[in-house]
Amino acid sequence: MAQTETTPKPPAEPARPAQGPSVGTLLARALRGNVRQYGMLVALALIVVLFQIWTDGTLLKPLNITNLIQQNGYILILAIGMMIVIIAGHIDLSVGSLAAFVGAAAAVMMVKHQVPWPLAVAAALLIGAAAGAWQGFWIAYIGIPSFIVTLAGMLLFRGGTQILLQGQSIAPFPKGFQKISSGFLPEVGPHTNYHNLTLLLGLGVLAIAVLQEIRGRRQSASYGLELLPLGFFLAKLAAITAAVLVFTMLLASYHGAPIVLLILGVLLVGFGYLMRNSIIGRHTYAIGGNEPAAKLSGVKSKRVVFLAFVNMGVLAALAGLVFAARLNAGTPQAGINFELEAIAAAFIGGASASGGVGTVLGAIIGGLVLGVLNNGMSLVGVGTDYQQVIKGLVLLAAVGFDVWNKRKVGS
Repeated sequence: MAQTETTPKPPAEPARPAQGPSVGTLLARALRGNVRQYGMLVALALIVVLFQIWTDGTLLKPLNITNLIQQNGYILILAIGMMIVIIAGHIDLSVGSLAAFVGAAAAVMMVKHQVPWPLAVAAALLIGAAAGAWQGFWIAYIGIPSFIVTLAGMLLFRGGTQILLQGQSIAPFPKGFQKISSGFLPEVGPHTNYHNLTLLLGLGVLAIAVLQEIRGRRQSASYGLELLPLGFFLAKLAAITAAVLVFTMLLASYHGAPIVLLILGVLLVGFGYLMRNSIIGRHTYAIGGNEPAAKLSGVKSKRVVFLAFVNMGVLAALAGLVFAARLNAGTPQAGINFELEAIAAAFIGGASASGGVGTVLGAIIGGLVLGVLNNGMSLVGVGTDYQQVIKGLVLLAAVGFDVWNKRKVGS
């Protein structure tokens, strides 16, 4: 039987080692995941540099930095709560009126009835929680849209403020209460040209921030996630170090860290951790991203939304107390347009109108963008009419960029 000839097969080529993504690809992916937040951070830096040059160095003087913090503290507090509400897919138009109402209630307690200011503060925060629970009940459990409920709340609390104050300002507050907004860390240690306690606090914040970045990188590596190239990671650490040290030295060369900055720091760390690592934080994102799917997954959406508005009420009360302490009076005109500033800060800082997107740090960045714009334009003599126009354009550009980015990713 004839044998068929077989053609010898060529030797197989050795397998090439799998090549990982390039440095540019890794960097692009990292930026794409936080494009709004990184974009606003760069925008904030550019705005600071612009006004620093335009004001001949006045913007970053220690006195002006302190004023910037104290002038915008209550808006940043509101922006944190508003960001969480927007992430959950809702909105709160009542926060300015609620802040005014709580400030008025605190003024009546402390000035007219001589209630000790710590007790008045505790009672004011409980009033804020009760107001948030009232609105949260109608939104979460009855199903009335948050826009309608909080619009009604805006009118209700504004009227309540007028009733409490009877159209007049009530002042002055106790010195201890005033320090909530205008006070500073006490001076300790030997006499130097800098505020010692602020220097120690800045070094502690820097150490925590660097360790957190290193811990996050190690965690990502243990989960097999893609990492930034080492060079870019080290550059990020260097930028964080430089920013914290410069900010610390500026504060320490004046009166030190303001009390309101410490309040903001506690809120930023606490709510940042809550939204990133807790169950209720993840559920908030899930509800805002896709509520029907979240319900099918077992998320108690009504409870989460209710708690988001209770939290917003407490933070609105805290903002009202900070603003009243700064003015040293409870006034009927307090809180006007606070809700618009807080909403603008949240959207500029990365929130999405459809919900499910945003970070607490982004809310702070958005608030700082508005605060630096206000402060810088005032320093160079731009009128309030043009300031409103410019802030409106900035808000429109931020939200427009979000819409454009979503369409780009979708395509």
